[in-house]
Amino acid sequence: FWKSNKVPGRRLALTLLFTPMILTPLSSGLFWRLMLDPVFGVINYFVELVGLEKIDFTTDATLAFPAVLVVDSWMWIPFMALMTLAALGSVPKAELEAAQVDNLSFWQRLVHVIIPAGKFIIILGILLRTIDVFKTMDLVYLMTNGGPGDRTELIAVALYRLAFKSFNLGYSSALAVLLLFIAIALTSIYLFVLNLRSRREAENA
Repeated sequence: FWKSNKVPGRRLALTLLFTPMILTPLSSGLFWRLMLDPVFGVINYFVELVGLEKIDFTTDATLAFPAVLVVDSWMWIPFMALMTLAALGSVPKAELEAAQVDNLSFWQRLVHVIIPAGKFIIILGILLRTIDVFKTMDLVYLMTNGGPGDRTELIAVALYRLAFKSFNLGYSSALAVLLLFIAIALTSIYLFVLNLRSRREAENA
Protein backbone atom coordinates (compact mmCIF):
# COMPACT_ATOMS: atom_id res chain seq x y z
CA PHE A 1 0.00 0.00 0.00
CA TRP A 2 2.75 2.47 0.97
CA LYS A 3 4.82 1.93 -2.16
CA SER A 4 2.21 0.95 -4.71
CA ASN A 5 0.93 3.65 -7.03
CA LYS A 6 -1.85 1.37 -8.26
CA VAL A 7 -3.93 1.57 -5.07
CA PRO A 8 -6.80 4.04 -5.60
CA GLY A 9 -6.93 6.86 -3.08
CA ARG A 10 -3.44 6.09 -1.78
CA ARG A 11 -2.21 9.69 -1.84
CA LEU A 12 -5.35 10.99 -0.15
CA ALA A 13 -5.11 8.30 2.54
CA LEU A 14 -1.46 9.09 3.22
CA THR A 15 -2.21 12.82 3.34
CA LEU A 16 -5.01 12.33 5.86
CA LEU A 17 -2.85 9.99 7.91
CA PHE A 18 0.15 12.29 8.22
CA THR A 19 -1.67 15.64 8.44
CA PRO A 20 -2.06 15.58 12.26
CA MET A 21 1.70 15.24 12.69
CA ILE A 22 2.49 18.47 10.81
CA LEU A 23 -0.02 20.55 12.77
CA THR A 24 1.20 22.47 15.79
CA PRO A 25 -0.13 21.37 19.19
CA LEU A 26 -1.77 24.78 19.59
CA SER A 27 -3.73 24.47 16.36
CA SER A 28 -4.65 20.87 17.16
CA GLY A 29 -5.77 21.83 20.65
CA LEU A 30 -7.90 24.69 19.34
CA PHE A 31 -9.36 22.50 16.60
CA TRP A 32 -10.40 19.76 19.01
CA ARG A 33 -11.61 22.21 21.64
CA LEU A 34 -14.04 23.56 19.05
CA MET A 35 -14.93 20.05 17.91
CA LEU A 36 -15.72 19.02 21.51
CA ASP A 37 -17.52 22.23 22.43
CA PRO A 38 -20.80 21.37 24.20
CA VAL A 39 -22.76 24.04 22.32
CA PHE A 40 -21.24 24.37 18.85
CA GLY A 41 -19.09 21.25 18.63
CA VAL A 42 -19.51 18.75 15.82
CA ILE A 43 -19.00 15.80 18.17
CA ASN A 44 -21.96 16.83 20.32
CA TYR A 45 -24.06 17.24 17.18
CA PHE A 46 -23.65 13.53 16.52
CA VAL A 47 -24.16 12.78 20.22
CA GLU A 48 -27.56 14.46 19.98
CA LEU A 49 -28.38 12.59 16.78
CA VAL A 50 -28.21 9.28 18.64
CA GLY A 51 -30.55 10.61 21.32
CA LEU A 52 -28.05 11.42 24.06
CA GLU A 53 -27.55 14.64 25.97
CA LYS A 54 -24.68 16.96 25.09
CA ILE A 55 -21.40 16.23 26.85
CA ASP A 56 -18.80 18.77 27.89
CA PHE A 57 -15.76 16.59 27.32
CA THR A 58 -13.18 19.13 28.47
CA THR A 59 -14.76 19.91 31.84
CA ASP A 60 -16.14 16.48 32.75
CA ALA A 61 -13.99 14.95 35.49
CA THR A 62 -14.31 11.49 33.96
CA LEU A 63 -13.93 12.33 30.27
CA ALA A 64 -11.40 15.18 30.27
CA PHE A 65 -8.27 13.04 30.47
CA PRO A 66 -9.49 10.43 27.94
CA ALA A 67 -10.35 13.30 25.58
CA VAL A 68 -6.83 14.72 25.85
CA LEU A 69 -5.37 11.24 25.44
CA VAL A 70 -7.37 10.61 22.27
CA VAL A 71 -6.31 13.94 20.75
CA ASP A 72 -2.66 13.35 21.63
CA SER A 73 -2.85 9.88 20.10
CA TRP A 74 -4.48 11.35 16.99
CA MET A 75 -1.55 13.75 16.67
CA TRP A 76 1.23 11.22 17.12
CA ILE A 77 -0.05 7.99 15.57
CA PRO A 78 1.41 9.15 12.21
CA PHE A 79 4.84 9.48 13.82
CA MET A 80 4.67 5.96 15.22
CA ALA A 81 3.40 4.76 11.84
CA LEU A 82 6.50 6.24 10.20
CA MET A 83 8.75 4.59 12.78
CA THR A 84 6.99 1.28 12.21
CA LEU A 85 7.44 1.63 8.46
CA ALA A 86 11.12 2.38 9.01
CA ALA A 87 11.37 -0.73 11.17
CA LEU A 88 9.71 -2.82 8.47
CA GLY A 89 12.05 -1.35 5.88
CA SER A 90 15.07 -2.33 7.96
CA VAL A 91 14.27 -6.05 7.73
CA PRO A 92 16.80 -7.70 5.38
CA LYS A 93 15.16 -9.11 2.27
CA ALA A 94 17.35 -12.20 2.50
CA GLU A 95 15.86 -13.08 5.88
CA LEU A 96 12.32 -12.59 4.60
CA GLU A 97 13.04 -14.75 1.57
CA ALA A 98 14.59 -17.43 3.79
CA ALA A 99 11.51 -17.37 6.02
CA GLN A 100 9.32 -17.75 2.96
CA VAL A 101 11.41 -20.68 1.74
CA ASP A 102 11.07 -22.29 5.17
CA ASN A 103 7.30 -21.86 4.79
CA LEU A 104 6.93 -19.87 8.01
CA SER A 105 3.51 -18.48 8.79
CA PHE A 106 2.91 -14.73 9.02
CA TRP A 107 3.02 -14.78 12.82
CA GLN A 108 6.23 -16.82 12.83
CA ARG A 109 7.83 -14.34 10.44
CA LEU A 110 6.59 -11.47 12.59
CA VAL A 111 7.97 -12.93 15.83
CA HIS A 112 11.22 -14.45 14.58
CA VAL A 113 12.22 -12.14 11.71
CA ILE A 114 10.44 -8.79 11.55
CA ILE A 115 10.32 -7.79 15.24
CA PRO A 116 13.94 -8.77 16.03
CA ALA A 117 15.19 -6.79 13.01
CA GLY A 118 13.12 -3.66 13.61
CA LYS A 119 12.61 -3.60 17.36
CA PHE A 120 15.25 -0.94 18.06
CA ILE A 121 13.63 1.52 15.67
CA ILE A 122 10.25 0.92 17.30
CA ILE A 123 11.82 1.30 20.75
CA LEU A 124 13.37 4.57 19.59
CA GLY A 125 9.93 5.82 18.58
CA ILE A 126 8.51 4.85 21.97
CA LEU A 127 11.44 6.56 23.70
CA LEU A 128 10.94 9.79 21.77
CA ARG A 129 7.21 9.77 22.53
CA THR A 130 7.88 9.11 26.21
CA ILE A 131 10.25 12.07 26.41
CA ASP A 132 7.76 14.21 24.50
CA VAL A 133 5.01 13.38 27.01
CA PHE A 134 7.10 14.97 29.76
CA LYS A 135 7.01 18.32 27.96
CA THR A 136 3.44 18.22 26.64
CA MET A 137 1.75 21.38 27.81
CA ASP A 138 0.33 23.54 25.02
CA LEU A 139 -2.21 20.95 23.87
CA VAL A 140 -3.47 20.25 27.39
CA TYR A 141 -3.42 23.88 28.46
CA LEU A 142 -5.47 24.97 25.47
CA MET A 143 -7.99 22.14 25.71
CA THR A 144 -8.61 21.87 29.45
CA ASN A 145 -6.25 24.32 31.18
CA GLY A 146 -5.14 21.36 33.28
CA GLY A 147 -8.63 20.88 34.67
CA PRO A 148 -11.14 20.06 35.81
CA GLY A 149 -9.27 20.34 39.08
CA ASP A 150 -6.02 18.55 38.39
CA ARG A 151 -7.43 15.71 36.26
CA THR A 152 -5.36 16.69 33.21
CA GLU A 153 -2.52 18.43 34.99
CA LEU A 154 0.47 16.83 33.32
CA ILE A 155 4.00 17.44 34.55
CA ALA A 156 4.64 20.35 32.19
CA VAL A 157 1.37 22.02 33.20
CA ALA A 158 2.23 21.55 36.87
CA LEU A 159 5.65 23.08 36.24
CA TYR A 160 4.07 26.10 34.59
CA ARG A 161 1.64 26.63 37.46
CA LEU A 162 4.35 26.22 40.07
CA ALA A 163 6.72 28.63 38.34
CA PHE A 164 4.45 31.34 36.97
CA LYS A 165 1.30 31.20 39.09
CA SER A 166 2.52 30.08 42.50
CA PHE A 167 5.98 31.62 41.90
CA ASN A 168 7.58 28.59 43.54
CA LEU A 169 10.65 28.88 41.35
CA GLY A 170 12.91 26.68 43.46
CA TYR A 171 10.61 23.66 43.49
CA SER A 172 9.66 24.03 39.83
CA SER A 173 13.33 24.34 38.80
CA ALA A 174 14.23 21.23 40.78
CA LEU A 175 11.38 19.32 39.16
CA ALA A 176 12.48 20.48 35.70
CA VAL A 177 16.04 19.30 36.34
CA LEU A 178 14.69 15.96 37.57
CA LEU A 179 12.74 15.54 34.34
CA LEU A 180 15.89 16.35 32.39
CA PHE A 181 17.79 13.62 34.22
CA ILE A 182 14.97 11.14 33.56
CA ALA A 183 15.11 11.93 29.84
CA ILE A 184 18.91 11.59 29.84
CA ALA A 185 18.68 8.27 31.71
CA LEU A 186 16.15 6.83 29.26
CA THR A 187 18.24 7.94 26.29
CA SER A 188 21.42 6.54 27.85
CA ILE A 189 19.79 3.16 28.43
CA TYR A 190 18.65 3.03 24.81
CA LEU A 191 22.08 3.99 23.48
CA PHE A 192 23.77 1.46 25.78
CA VAL A 193 21.53 -1.38 24.57
CA LEU A 194 22.00 -0.30 20.95
CA ASN A 195 25.77 -0.17 21.36
CA LEU A 196 25.74 -3.59 23.05
CA ARG A 197 23.81 -5.02 20.12
CA SER A 198 26.27 -3.51 17.64
CA ARG A 199 29.19 -5.07 19.49
CA ARG A 200 27.54 -8.49 19.48
CA GLU A 201 26.84 -8.25 15.77
CA ALA A 202 30.45 -7.24 15.14
CA GLU A 203 31.71 -10.20 17.17
CA ASN A 204 29.43 -12.63 15.34
CA ALA A 205 30.35 -11.25 11.91
